[in-house]
Amino acid sequence: MITVNPDGKIMVRRCLVTLRPFRLFVLGIGFFTLCFLMTSLGGRFSARRLGDSPFTIRTEVMGGPESRGVLRKMSDLLELMVKRMDALARLENVSELHRAGGDLHFPADRMPPGAGLMERIQAIAQNVSDIAVKVDQILRHSLLLHSKVSEGRRDQCEAPSDPKFPDCSGKVEWMRARWTSDPCYAFFGVDGTECSFLIYLSEVEWFCPPLPWRNQTAAQRAPKPLPKVQAVFRSNLSHLLDLMGSGKESLIFMKKRTKRLTAQWALAAQRLAQKLGATQRDQKQILVHIGFLTEESGDVFSPRVLKGGPLGEMVQWADILAALYVLGHGLRVTVSLKELQSNLGVPPGRGSCPLTMPLPFDLIYTDYHGLQQMKQHMGLSFKKYRSPLGQLGPSSHLLLLFFQGKEKFLGILNKYMEIHGTVYYESQRPPEVPAFVKNHGLLPQPEFQQLLRKAKLFIGFGFPYEGPAPLEAIANGCIFLQSRFSPPHSSLNHEFFRGKPTSREVFSQHPYAENFIGKPHVWTVDYNNSEEFEAAIKAIMRTQVDPYLPYEYTCEGMLERIHAYIQHQDFCVAPGPILPGAHTPQSPFVLAPNATHLEWARNASLAPVAWPPAHSLRAWLAAPGRACTDTCLDHGLICEPSFFPFLNSQDAFLKLQVPCDSTESEMNHLYPAFAQPGQECYLQKEPLLFSCAGSNTKYRRLCPCRDFRKGQVALCQGCL
Repeated sequence: MITVNPDGKIMVRRCLVTLRPFRLFVLGIGFFTLCFLMTSLGGRFSARRLGDSPFTIRTEVMGGPESRGVLRKMSDLLELMVKRMDALARLENVSELHRAGGDLHFPADRMPPGAGLMERIQAIAQNVSDIAVKVDQILRHSLLLHSKVSEGRRDQCEAPSDPKFPDCSGKVEWMRARWTSDPCYAFFGVDGTECSFLIYLSEVEWFCPPLPWRNQTAAQRAPKPLPKVQAVFRSNLSHLLDLMGSGKESLIFMKKRTKRLTAQWALAAQRLAQKLGATQRDQKQILVHIGFLTEESGDVFSPRVLKGGPLGEMVQWADILAALYVLGHGLRVTVSLKELQSNLGVPPGRGSCPLTMPLPFDLIYTDYHGLQQMKQHMGLSFKKYRSPLGQLGPSSHLLLLFFQGKEKFLGILNKYMEIHGTVYYESQRPPEVPAFVKNHGLLPQPEFQQLLRKAKLFIGFGFPYEGPAPLEAIANGCIFLQSRFSPPHSSLNHEFFRGKPTSREVFSQHPYAENFIGKPHVWTVDYNNSEEFEAAIKAIMRTQVDPYLPYEYTCEGMLERIHAYIQHQDFCVAPGPILPGAHTPQSPFVLAPNATHLEWARNASLAPVAWPPAHSLRAWLAAPGRACTDTCLDHGLICEPSFFPFLNSQDAFLKLQVPCDSTESEMNHLYPAFAQPGQECYLQKEPLLFSCAGSNTKYRRLCPCRDFRKGQVALCQGCL
C-alpha cells in the first residue's frame, strides 16, 4: 500500500481542476467536428439523391477537392491540438512533481487523468483522419461516375432543332438566365443544368420534345375521372355552416343568415324537386373562393360588419353557398390564398409554372379579387381554365341609410313624414345625422325587418349599387325611391367602378328594381330637380302597396336559376366567332316580317348545341350611342352575350340590309358594330370581349336579344 502525503494530495486535486475545463473544451471541439462532418457529408449525399422529393431545392455543395481539403485541415488541426496539449500537460505535471518534493508515486494501473484524455483525443484525431481518407475515396468515385454520365449525355442535353417545337431553344435561354426568378422551377427539379431545363420544358411545360433517355412511363399520369354521382337535394345545412369556416365577422354574419333561412331553403328544395320530377342531375365538384374576404385583398368588409358597413356581398355569397349545397353538389369554400393554392394544387412560388394535374373541380365560383389571385398564382394554367314591407298607417315613416350631402332632400322629406335611420354609433350621435332624424343605430336583422314593416318609404341616395336592402324593403311593404343618374355612372366618371373590368353604365342605384319591378313599388326620379323630387313624394304618400318579392329573389327562384346554370351551361363548348375569310355555312337567320330584326329561321337546319337555346335569339341593330342592354330592354327582351358568336359575321349585316363598304375584324368590346359615317362594319376578333354593356355615338351595335320567363329574368322561356 502506497501512502500519499498531504502535499501530494493537494497536487493531484490541482491537476484535476486544471484539466477539467480543458477536457470540456476538447470534448466540445470533438463534438463540433463530428456535427460538422455529419452535416457536410449528409448535405453532400442528399444533394446526390436527385429524385428524393419535389419539395427539395437542390443546390451545389463543395466540390471534391474543396471537401477533401477541409477534412485534411480539420485532421491537421486536431493533431496540432493534441501535440500542444501533450506539451502543456507535461510541463504542468513536471512542475507539480517538483513542488511535491519528488516523493509522489502512482500505481501502475492508475495513471493521471490527463493521460487517458490524451489517448481519447488521439483516437478522435485518428478517426477523423480515417474518415477523411474514406470521404476522399467516395468523392473520387462519385466525381468519376458523374464525369462519365455527363460526358455520355452532354449531346443529349442540348436544345434540339425540331420544327414541331420552334420555341424550345428560346425557352432554354430564358431558363438559363431566369430559372431562379420563381421557386416553382426548383419545385419541379430545375437545378441550373441544361438537362434540368430540358426535362422541365418537355415534361412540365410543352415547349421542348421529350428526351429519349428519360423514362416516360414514370411520368405522372392524370387520375381516372371519378364515376358520376347523382345530386340529391339537402335540407340540413349544419355541414355547410362548418364548411364556411369561422374567425371573421363577415363569416359569422353569413352563417347567421344561412341558419335563419334554413327552413325556407328546405321548403324551396322540396318544391323544386317536385317541379323537376325524375330529371337526373349529376353532382358537380365546386370550389367557391370568396376573394374579397382574403387578407391579400385587404378584407375591408369584416371590420365593418358590426359598424353598419355594406353587407350586400356577404348576403350574395351566403345565398350562393346555400343554393349550391341544397342542390346537392360537392362543395369547397376558401377565404384565404393559402387555401386556394392548396385546393388548386398550385406549386409554391409566384405562379410562373403550370398545374401538372387537372383541377379537381367542375366549376369555380369567385369574384374579381379571386380572379386576380388565380391569375397570379395559377400561372400558365390560368389561360386554360379561364373562358369567359309595411302598410300605410296614421303614422308614416321614412327609413334611409346614407345622410351626408343630402340635407336639401331631407328637408323636403321632413315636411311630409317622420324620418328614421340606422346609422352606427359607439358612444354619441353621429354629427352627420340631422337632429330631426330618429336614429336607431345598428339593428340586428330581425329588428331591422320589423322597422321596415312599420315604414312607408325606403329611400336610396345613390349607393351602394344593387344592394339587397331595397329588395328587403319592397318585400316588407315599403316603396323604394331612388335617384336617376345623369350622366350614367361608369368606370369613366365614378371612382367605385374605376379599375373594374367592365364598361357598364348604371342609370340608377338599382337598375333591376327600376327595369323589372317599377311602379308602384319603385320610383326613379332626378334628385337634382327639387320639383320632380317633391312631386314624387306627394304621389307616394297617396299610393298604397302590398309586400312584393319577385319570384327570382325567393329561395325557390334562386334554386331554380342556379340549377339551370349548373345543368346546362358549358363554357368549354361555346361557339367561336366567324372571322372574315373563313368558310361560313348558310346563315340560319331571316329578316323578320316587319324588317326590324333577325330571327332564327324555322326551316333552318338543327340549331347548334347551345344554352340558352339558339332558336330564342333575336338580333337588333342598336341606335347610335345605345348599349345592347338598353336596346334589348326597349323591345321587352334581354341581351344574351353567349349569342354574340352567332352574329359575328358579315352575313348578319347583309341580312339586316346594312350597307357595309368594308368589313374588318378588330378587338373592341363594342363589336360587332356598324360605324357611321364611313359605312364600315366591324367584327369581334377576341371572343372574351363580347359584352352587352358599353356604347359610343359612332357605332350602331349588333345586339343579340332573347325572351325571358316572367319572374325569372335570367332564364329564357325554354331554358329550364
